[in-house]
Amino acid sequence: MTNSAPATAKLPRVSGSAPVEDILAPCHRDGGVIVEELFSSDQVERFNHEIEPSLRNICPGGQHQDEFAAEFHGKNTKRITDLVTRSETFRREIIDHDLVHALADAVFLEESGSYWTTTAQVIEIGPGNAAQQLHRDLENSFPFVGMGPAGPEVTINFLIALTDFTEENGATRAIPGSNHWENFEDHGTPEQTVPARMRAGDALFLSGKTAHGGGANHTTDTYRRALSFSLNPGYLVGEEAFPFLIDLEPAKSLPPRVRSLVGFRPQYPKGTPGLWQVDSGELADHLGL
Repeated sequence: MTNSAPATAKLPRVSGSAPVEDILAPCHRDGGVIVEELFSSDQVERFNHEIEPSLRNICPGGQHQDEFAAEFHGKNTKRITDLVTRSETFRREIIDHDLVHALADAVFLEESGSYWTTTAQVIEIGPGNAAQQLHRDLENSFPFVGMGPAGPEVTINFLIALTDFTEENGATRAIPGSNHWENFEDHGTPEQTVPARMRAGDALFLSGKTAHGGGANHTTDTYRRALSFSLNPGYLVGEEAFPFLIDLEPAKSLPPRVRSLVGFRPQYPKGTPGLWQVDSGELADHLGL
C-alpha cells in the first residue's frame, strides 16, 4: 500500500465499554482508535494530583545534549517516568485495568507468548512547543522497521488524555492507514496527519506500526497533558528499567500481573524456556515475592 491518506480521514472512536474485538478491528484497519472514557474523571483527577509535584519540580526540555533527542522530546515539553513509584492510581488501577490486559492479551499472546511494559510517561506539551517529528513506536527495535506491515506487532501504546486534547493545544496527530505502508522508513508528512481530539479520560490505542507525533501547541497559556504507556513482547527489552526504579518492598504489594509487567517476574515468550530468570527459575522466588 502506498503512503496516502484521505484528506477526510479521521481516527475511529469506540466506547470504553466496547468488546475487545470492536476495539481491535478499527485499530488493525487504521492503526489507531480512540477509546472514549477508558478512565473516569475521578481516576484522572487522582492521577494528576499524584504526579503534580514531580511535574512542578522539573524544567521543560529535559537534559538532552543531543539536538535530535532534545527536539524529539520537546523543548517546552515536560516528561516524567517511574510512574509506578509516583502514583498509586497508576500502579493499582491504570496499568492493572482489565481492558488494558484484555487488549494486550489479544495482541501479543498468540504470536509472542508474553508481554511487559516498555515505558510509562507523563508528557505535558507547553505553549509554543513545535510539533514532534513523525515516527513509529516500533523504531525502538529497528529490525522490525525493515519487516514493514508483515512483521509482528511489537509495540502497542495507550495514550491517555489527562487534559482535553484539541488541535490548538497539541493533540497527538496520526496518519490513519500508515500501519499498512510498505516502507516503514517513510513517516509521511504533517499534511497527512489527523488530530486525536479527546476529552480527559479518553485514550488513543495505537499500533507501533502507525506514524504519529505530538502536535504543535499553538496556544499561549494551555498545557496539553497525557499519560503514555506502551507494552512490548517479552522477548524485547523495554525502554524503562523498572526493577532499578521500584524498591523491592513496594514491589511486594503490587498486584501480581503488574509485577510481571514491570519486570519482577520472568517472561515466557513462545519458543523459549523462559527469560529474565535466576538459575533458570522464578525471579519472584529469588526476590521473596
